[in-house]
Amino acid sequence: MRGQRRSFDIYAAGFTLLEVLVALALLSVALVVILQLFSANLRGIATSEDFAKAAMRAEATMRDVLDDEDIAEKSSSETTPDGYRIDVAITTADEKRTENLPLKLLQISLTLHWKDGVKERSLTLKTMKAVTKKI
Repeated sequence: MRGQRRSFDIYAAGFTLLEVLVALALLSVALVVILQLFSANLRGIATSEDFAKAAMRAEATMRDVLDDEDIAEKSSSETTPDGYRIDVAITTADEKRTENLPLKLLQISLTLHWKDGVKERSLTLKTMKAVTKKI
């Protein structure tokens, strides 16, 4: 027994080159999928942040329109320095229902437009305000 050599299979002790290549390919595919998911989430977060900023801007502009004591029928459009285009339309609503009342009902529509990369996005707010009729 002393002089006998044991046969030793060198492949039983480790991985073959093919196994290592297949493992690396699977790992790289998994990493690519994970990175794409993260980038999609980051784009979604950026889009929601832009929408939240636009909503706050539209709400502040709507409050300014509603606080105007001399509010009357009109339409206007303006472009702000931070890249928003604001369209405001004020019209009389339900004239037949309010003709015998000392009030008139105004419908206010505010649309805010902004660029998101190559896309143009918009947000519209609508409300109504009762004002006294001017004689």
